Formats: sequence, C-alpha cells, structure tokens
Amino acid sequence: MKAEFIASVLYRLAALFARLPWPWLMTFADLLAWLWWRLDARESRVARRNLELAYPDLLPSERVLVHRAILRSTARQAVETLRLWTRPPAQNLARCLKQRHGQDLYDAALASGKGVIVAAPHFGNWELLNQWLSQRGPIAIVYKPPQSAVGDAFLLKVRGSDANIRQVRAEGPAVRQLFKVLKDGGATGILPDQQPKAGDGVFAPFFGIDALSMTLVNRLAARTGATVLFAWCERIGPDMEFALHVEPAPAAIADPDPVVGVSALNAGIERIARRDPAQYQWTYKRYTLRPPGSGEHDPYATARHPH
Repeated sequence: MKAEFIASVLYRLAALFARLPWPWLMTFADLLAWLWWRLDARESRVARRNLELAYPDLLPSERVLVHRAILRSTARQAVETLRLWTRPPAQNLARCLKQRHGQDLYDAALASGKGVIVAAPHFGNWELLNQWLSQRGPIAIVYKPPQSAVGDAFLLKVRGSDANIRQVRAEGPAVRQLFKVLKDGGATGILPDQQPKAGDGVFAPFFGIDALSMTLVNRLAARTGATVLFAWCERIGPDMEFALHVEPAPAAIADPDPVVGVSALNAGIERIARRDPAQYQWTYKRYTLRPPGSGEHDPYATARHPH
C-alpha cells in the first residue's frame, strides 16, 4: 500500500508538471539533456559508447552531433510521455498523431482471428503507440517491471486507467497468459529490444554485434501462428507531432530455430532504428552480456564506472 500511495503522489506531481506550457516543457527537456552531457551522466556515457559500437564508421564530428541529438530526443521523449500519461488517450491521438501508415494492416490482422503480435522497438514514442493500440481494442502489453516497487506501482497506475490495456510482467508464469490471448485471436504488444537475463535468450547480430536477445516473439509466433507486425510512432515535428507506422514482419521471425527467428527480428529493429538514430533508445545498455567463451567483457565498464 505504501508503494501505491507514493505512486499516486508522483502521478499527481507529474500531472501538474505536464500542465506547464509546452515551450516551457521543451526548454526543461533540453536543459536536462545539456546537464546529462555536461556532467557526463549515465545517459550520456551509455549513448556515446553505443554509438562507438553500433556506428563505428561515423567521423568523430558526426558522432558528437548524433550523440547530442540522442540526448535531446531522450529527454523530450520523457517529457512527452508524462504529458501522454496524464491526458485521455483519445485526446492524445487526436492531437499528436498526424499521420497513420498501415493502420488498415493492423485492423485486418486483428479481424482475422489468428492473433496479432506487435513488435514495437524503443523508437519514437512507444507510449503513444500503446494508446493507439488500446483504441483499436483490448491488448496485453508485456513490460519489464522496475526494480523499485514504487516504480512498478507507478507504471501500473499510468497505464492501468485504460481498460483495454492489460499489463503482463515479463516473467514465466505471466507470459504463459500471452499464449491464451493469441490463441483466442487477441493482440499482444512487446518491446522486443530489451536484453533478457542470462540464459533467457539467444545471441544474434544487432548492428553487427552479437547481442543477447529475447526469444519471446519467436516462440509466440512459432507456437500460435499469430501475425507479427512491426509498429512505431515516429516524431515528425517539434510540437508532439508523430506518424504511426505499421508494417508486416518477415516470416522468418516464426522460424523453429530461435537464432534464425531472433536474427530476423533484430534486423527489423535495426532497420527502424536507422531511420533516425536520435529517436532510438541508445541510452540503454544493450550489449552488457557477452557470448560465453568469447573472452569479451562488458563494453560499458570502466575503472570509474564498473557497472
């Protein structure tokens, strides 16, 4: 109960903050990004290292520009999300979703009764995508619970006000619910580019580097025959203006060989991320766990920041 109470207080504070004029919120976000860069905060260090790993051919001057753009985009995405969480989804969609590409593709897949798996990379604003999906009908969304009980309670609160969203923790017993959802012809949304625990995934290329990757999308698709779609909301303007994109995923994602399936999934995520590197979540440590026996070490670890 204590965690829920604190989460409620935080939600009220977030709602008050999100009511500030939009130019003020953008100024705050840009200041936050500048502080990350100036103080060499975790977000800045991780983004810089990811660019070195994923874009080794960038010139130093180019990498500096992309790095700063990532920090600005990340800070703005956080502010945008608070605004989305504290306003009705229908209002957000009417105001923010300026273009819709592939909406009929999702509707047709859902109407087929075969079940739909939405693979949604951490690109643009995935919370706006969640709200769009919920307006098309019920959907089970897989999420990785924060380590903090307060953080978990906060996520349940900000998304739980939408009756069509059912949040499923990314854990064994709960994930089994997804098979039933899909067998019944329903929809599930998965952020497929998070690093699972050691032993819970397979290594597959991502931007030319082996990355431990989840097999959940592959397993669900292979066992249920559900349609797999990529979807994302891409920022197209400075004033919370987005374009929805829904595209078919390659059939190889459902391959019985998980390495084949996950490789196809990662290739699709990489293609989306390359549309605009600044809009991808490069502040996340994607490559910490290395293939057993490779002799490789955590590429983010330094003497000053070993973790």
